[in-house]
Amino acid sequence: MEIAILSRGENLYSTRRLVEAAEERGHEPEVIDYLRCMMDISATKPTVRFMGRTLEEFDAVIPRIGASKTFYGAAVVRQFEMMSTFVTSRAQAITNSRDKLRSMQMLARNGVDMPVTGFAHSTKDIAGLLEQVGGTPVVVKLLEGTQGIGVILAEHRKAAEAVIEAFMVLDANILVQEFIKEADASDIRCFVVGDRVVAAMKRVGEPGEYRSNLHRGGTAEAVKLTAEMERVALAATKAVGLSIAGVDLLPSKRGPLVMEVNSSPGLEGVESATDVDVAGEIIEFVERSTGKGFGSI
Repeated sequence: MEIAILSRGENLYSTRRLVEAAEERGHEPEVIDYLRCMMDISATKPTVRFMGRTLEEFDAVIPRIGASKTFYGAAVVRQFEMMSTFVTSRAQAITNSRDKLRSMQMLARNGVDMPVTGFAHSTKDIAGLLEQVGGTPVVVKLLEGTQGIGVILAEHRKAAEAVIEAFMVLDANILVQEFIKEADASDIRCFVVGDRVVAAMKRVGEPGEYRSNLHRGGTAEAVKLTAEMERVALAATKAVGLSIAGVDLLPSKRGPLVMEVNSSPGLEGVESATDVDVAGEIIEFVERSTGKGFGSI
């Protein structure tokens, strides 16, 4: 089976692991830089061109679209969909996950519990916005932020009002969320492939840091999920429309709360922490979905 991996760099850990896993199972993977793709948007024969050739030979496409290139990357994925090529993550699901507000609205519509969240545009009623989420402390998040960037913990009312007002004056889109103190600067990353959680790790922020992101110095270890955590992770993935996702859960007094659903979760942290061959799980999912099993060319 011929598999395209849409990625900006073939030396990125997640990309390399997907290539290795595909080759180990007898497939022919190729890394395609989606920003160098051109699209012929035709009603009769839509095509994708890359480096002077038309990409018609692939049995499956695995998108690894960077957050800052979502618009164009999703357009390339959508073009492959128009060509009836199997994709592991559909374009609409990718854009759903990248829009934090939209994804949270979809989670809420499907009954998936999250931290209480407020969203507003005007600076006229910041006090009302804070009251809506239960008062301080609160977490203020930029809608476009990734890897913990653009996330601020405001512990007191005056600080929260100042941060929210500053972001709003800059015309930045923000979310204001209740602070889950009992999570104790930790969260749980669930890696979902198809209808299973194939790996899970607990991430803990370094001392004095309320964000647990590994990119910010956090540590990770394998964790066994409760049945409720697994149910919530699968429900969140389905609600956003993804087949492969990293779902971040916050432990709370009222049960696991979904913090985010990531459409291109990194493999390095979870594979290192759990010793699970997540890349292999993804390739097996492609095989099951296409009906072209081990060794198919």
